Amino acid sequence: MTQTDNAALKFELLQSDDFGRYLLRDRNEIIQVLRQLIAKRAMVTAYLGGSREFMLTTVLALEDDEVIFDLAPDESRNRQAQDTEELICITQIDNVKVQFPVPGMQSTTFDGAPALKSPLPDRLLRLQRREYYRLIAPVAHSLICQIPVPSEDGPPHTFEARVLDISGGGLAVVVPPEGIEFKPDTEFAQCQIQLPEVGTVQAGLRVRNLFRVTNRNGISMLRAGCEFVDLPERLASVIHRYILKVERDRNSRERGR
Repeated sequence: MTQTDNAALKFELLQSDDFGRYLLRDRNEIIQVLRQLIAKRAMVTAYLGGSREFMLTTVLALEDDEVIFDLAPDESRNRQAQDTEELICITQIDNVKVQFPVPGMQSTTFDGAPALKSPLPDRLLRLQRREYYRLIAPVAHSLICQIPVPSEDGPPHTFEARVLDISGGGLAVVVPPEGIEFKPDTEFAQCQIQLPEVGTVQAGLRVRNLFRVTNRNGISMLRAGCEFVDLPERLASVIHRYILKVERDRNSRERGR
């Protein structure tokens, strides 16, 4: 997945053990993040309502509790933005993903040029850097996390969840559609991940947060961020060796292009 694709993912925070780490509601904190967007001239993907349509823009300024946006290159998108009740704006700052809603846009001017404006958002979702400084699971071989769940009338049921990313501290998985409940602070014992050409990791997992993620083609999934529980040092080393191997392989392929 490219950085551009990553930036365009829509996230809805459903549950978390610490909402304050992700969802900002304090006006001053929101303004601080928006000022960072201005300073970085970060590209913003603004989804038009609940549709798959989007426009590309930047945040130009903050004026009197209003956010000033640059016009999109496509004039039809600018008209749509003014006819839409809510837009979902998605961007990133130094690999920290940022998402916020704005209640529609209106035409205005900025520095003598046409622009768009909207009220200051009342909430802002910020996915902190350490949540995403992880190895994205390679497309070449899917990583599967086997999660055993105790059964009242027999041996545990084992569920398989696709791993989205992994680090020495934890991983993120796609929540299976049924049969297993994920919510913050839920723990699963003796989960197992086979890391190709490196080894097998078996450890406990604790759910930290739950997001609904929607990509540009409208396909959505539930993403559970989990941390390892009492991961032995030798298994942490196995994960680090796997990450280094995958990164070396990626770099070799890129140099061979």
